Amino acid sequence: MRFADRREAGRLLAEGLADVRDESPIVYGIPRGGVVVAHEIAERLDCPLDALIVRKLGYPGHEEAAFGALGEDGALAPAALAELGPRDPGYDVVQEAMARKRNEVEEQIHLYRGGRGRRSATDATAIVVDDGIATGYTFAAALTIVAPDRPRRLIAAIPVATVEGAELVERYCDEVRLLSAAEPGRFFAVSLHYDRFEQVSDEEVVELLGAGD
Repeated sequence: MRFADRREAGRLLAEGLADVRDESPIVYGIPRGGVVVAHEIAERLDCPLDALIVRKLGYPGHEEAAFGALGEDGALAPAALAELGPRDPGYDVVQEAMARKRNEVEEQIHLYRGGRGRRSATDATAIVVDDGIATGYTFAAALTIVAPDRPRRLIAAIPVATVEGAELVERYCDEVRLLSAAEPGRFFAVSLHYDRFEQVSDEEVVELLGAGD
């Protein structure tokens, strides 16, 4: 399944989420591209929009090779990373990567929210959205941010994902709404599932989040 752009993906996801419109949902997008998708859903469900700040953890010099993700409020995925001790293999690499990304997380929180706190999902249906997932680590960390709010229901809404990534995400939420699962060996990049996949700017994210207030 291909999408014209992120906005079309959001509109299609919103159609499949119409059943939760009356559950006081809150939609959370993962910046940057996920916020564009999430904005379309929030508009059609007539509900609040917020962002969940998460950064991918990669190996020094090979940042695209992700081994996990770090989010606001200390959210971490996979959870096993939190259990590493100084004597475990890879401990130093994990700690160095986390130190680098903590600053980026704080910078994005300030940029996207200013002085506003994150919307709580307590007693609400929380819908977490991205434009696609490969490993699933970033999405899992985002779900870990919201889970302590004890939402009534925690839903992952994704246009396209690898089978492995979707299976990982499924362990962190109540339900996955997925439009297209890529077959093993057929998923090379999220962008290849879109006709248009332009870079999303910080300014656009801030504008979309402001429009959702």
